[in-house]
Amino acid sequence: MTGSITHALAAWLAAGENRIGELVILRPYELRHHLDATADGLTVHTSPKAAREIALYDSAGGYRPLKTAPTLRRGWRLNLANVEELHEALDGFYPAMLAARLAFQQGRLVTTALRETLNRQSGMYAVTKKITDTQADALVGSFCRTDGGCLKTILWGIAHGVPVTSLPSEKLEPNGYSEPNSGANSGAMPLFCAEACNLLVAKAREVVKQPLPTTT
Repeated sequence: MTGSITHALAAWLAAGENRIGELVILRPYELRHHLDATADGLTVHTSPKAAREIALYDSAGGYRPLKTAPTLRRGWRLNLANVEELHEALDGFYPAMLAARLAFQQGRLVTTALRETLNRQSGMYAVTKKITDTQADALVGSFCRTDGGCLKTILWGIAHGVPVTSLPSEKLEPNGYSEPNSGANSGAMPLFCAEACNLLVAKAREVVKQPLPTTT
């Protein structure tokens, strides 16, 4: 599988694609934050393993639990030797996203509705099954939004036959990726979300556990 993903990455580059998430890929195999595409004086890294370290913290030093959040710090460039190292580095920045894109293109990417994800929760997260569709939709609109939330394109719905309505339509379309804080299509490789992440499940628990408003 790793070899096929690397081969697909080479094909994407040959077709002229050079953006994924907040990254820009410059030839030959140089990665930067896209806002630093023409910047000078950047800190130089040469190992693909540096990607994981760069992706750990935002510009304020805060830990980034969600690697697809639009909070990747700037000020660096990563010079790589070949497409294999580029593949490794991209997996460090955006784990499993290249594999998800290839699976989607091959018709193998399985999506799971939010309700199905919540229904299989147990222990302290079993309570998330009680969230209403309206509450869930509002939560997704807040937590998963591109601006300040997550860069992924959502491929799942709230439940079977119940779509997400709290986000712009381009956020739910495989070819509708938009840059953070922009309504324009950036032409970047999309980051596909096939199932709600653990962070969203944890937020769903918070919603359900909120005390009911008191009446006087």
